[in-house]
Amino acid sequence: MEQRVLGRTGRPVSVVGLGTWQLGADWGDVREQDALAVLDAAVETGVTLFDTADVYGDGRSEQLIGRHLKERPDSGVFVATKFGRRVEQRPEHYSLANFRAWADRSRTNLGVDRLDLVQLHCPPTPVYSTDEVFDALDTLVAEERIAAYGVSVETCAEALTAIARPGVASVQIILNAFRLKPLEQVLPAAAEAGVGILARVPLASGLLSGRYTRDTVFAADDHRTYNRRGESFDQGETFSGVDFATGVEAAAEFSALAAEGATPAQTALRWIVQQPGVTTVIPGARNPEQARANAAAAALPPLSEATLAAVRELYDRRIRPQVHDRW
Repeated sequence: MEQRVLGRTGRPVSVVGLGTWQLGADWGDVREQDALAVLDAAVETGVTLFDTADVYGDGRSEQLIGRHLKERPDSGVFVATKFGRRVEQRPEHYSLANFRAWADRSRTNLGVDRLDLVQLHCPPTPVYSTDEVFDALDTLVAEERIAAYGVSVETCAEALTAIARPGVASVQIILNAFRLKPLEQVLPAAAEAGVGILARVPLASGLLSGRYTRDTVFAADDHRTYNRRGESFDQGETFSGVDFATGVEAAAEFSALAAEGATPAQTALRWIVQQPGVTTVIPGARNPEQARANAAAAALPPLSEATLAAVRELYDRRIRPQVHDRW
């Protein structure tokens, strides 16, 4: 699989990675053996980046990745984890003492001496403008608790503030065919600064797979049920903040744009991979088949200019009026 350097980490990673939120069982139950099978399948198809967080399953996702790394020590997987959401979201909690404790917990979960990449996990907006926060992260690097740090953001303004920080190696942001705003300023700024971009929520929580209808029902413990209006965390993390009914109708139109021999989901991933400035896209997978199908998107030929224009037209007509200015 094609490899791209992840910003200021200097490390090459696969253009399609693996997001592991779902392996923490926050999207419904996932058995341990099934989760490990997903990790194995991803690596076997060329994936070299796993994205996780200390709150995914209260550490379960990290622990499963740690077990995988122990069993496959030569896999060469780069692990990007996140911290900051285990406490009440107040800027004063983003302190060196907490950072040390959170990093040490993740090191234990993953079974590593030094974390490849730690990302601030969608912190309160003032955190991005607080020098002491980034001084503390620099200290973790100096102490060799972490090799590099980045941020995971909710808004384009937060991303731009972070990109201006000289120590920030990467920015993780929601980017998909239903969330185009980062194309305007964030991706160009990141490319100019040498900051890596991890594109998350690439299928708009599954909408862009084209498998859902207005009547689709998700489990009660699935965030696609309990967070549609941002009841538990930022609304943009669920269906990219798009109203479900609108999203289903738009997804049906997107499915008609699927590349020959490709699924709508693979087409959605291919669209992200070829956006200038993107380093890697991190779709999730609940089973090995999904992991393999996601990885196969990297081998698709580039989408045509006509398809790219059709995606933009669909966004401008169906999605932009509802969500663009919000993010």
